[in-house]
Amino acid sequence: QVQLVESGGGLVQAGGSLRLSCAASGRTFVTYAMGWFRQAPGKEREFAAAISWSGGYTKYADSVKGRFTISRDNAKNTVYLQMNSLKPEDTAVYYCALLNRYLSPTGDWGQGTQVTVSS
Repeated sequence: QVQLVESGGGLVQAGGSLRLSCAASGRTFVTYAMGWFRQAPGKEREFAAAISWSGGYTKYADSVKGRFTISRDNAKNTVYLQMNSLKPEDTAVYYCALLNRYLSPTGDWGQGTQVTVSS
């Protein structure tokens, strides 16, 4: 069993920045790729960013590319999402997830953290 706990969400004006954190415990964190997903009201959960177990490979959705940066610190069992130049359309609940080697969710999710971007 793995526990994922997100933090760092909040209310920010358009153009601002936030850094989300996801602390993992339980399963061997370093052996998994990790991802960030988001779900806006009335919409399906969508992929935002992913990072390999080593941190050497990252992948982004087109909607966040160039604005968001995913990183991880395996010594701290933590993955981060630095979000810059935020837009109102980035408003959503953000979830972190364990990913398999195909970068698909394993089914282990955090509880989510709310990000609200005002115009």
